[in-house]
Amino acid sequence: MKNFIVSTFITLGLLSSITTFAAEGDAYDFSWLDPDKEVFVLQNRKFRKAGRLHANLGYGFTTSGAFVDASAFQGRAGYFFKEELGVEFVYSLNSGAENDTATSIRNPGGAGSFPFRRIVDNYMGAMFLWSPFYNKINTFNKIVYMDWILGLGFAKVEETNNQNEILTSGGNTTLTTESHTGIMWDIGAKFYLNEMWSLRIDLNAINYKAMEAKSTNATEQWYSNYDLTVAVGINF
Repeated sequence: MKNFIVSTFITLGLLSSITTFAAEGDAYDFSWLDPDKEVFVLQNRKFRKAGRLHANLGYGFTTSGAFVDASAFQGRAGYFFKEELGVEFVYSLNSGAENDTATSIRNPGGAGSFPFRRIVDNYMGAMFLWSPFYNKINTFNKIVYMDWILGLGFAKVEETNNQNEILTSGGNTTLTTESHTGIMWDIGAKFYLNEMWSLRIDLNAINYKAMEAKSTNATEQWYSNYDLTVAVGINF
């Protein structure tokens, strides 16, 4: 279900981006009209971001990790120095635990099997934002204004894993806490309620390198953490 929600969110974003990439004042020609006539689509933004600060508080769940169920409480603060370009700082406090899938591997029928998992405790980072796409949605005779926001930057991740258990086949259950620096990217949809308040949906991802589960020679591989959150935002 989580994967379906994420896939739907990304698909809608891509389709919306394709259909709304138009500058203010763009003209559209329709072959079935009089050739001497043009149809102008109003693209003026009602809500502007340039020169404004924003802050968001949100809650959601982690969509990655086969053996972990986790949630995220997330805060954001940012500034757009142009209508399409800005910066944003993110802090996320995550909480997670092994799920039923992990439990089923540990049951007596699976003796000698241990699920390896990394549970992200928190992360913080900064991103550059790019917001070239915007929509006007007519719903029940009410216009909803929204922006699509893309972000790319770096983050520091604090996570807890059970590598000792894997290396000792269950002989050492002491958890290991590690810190990593990774690439952070974000896809966000911002819905304006009015000039000050908004709702925002974000798929926030961090890709980082860490030791393999059974590594004894410092071999690293890429790991990922994906958080899908809904937030209330304020614009200053």
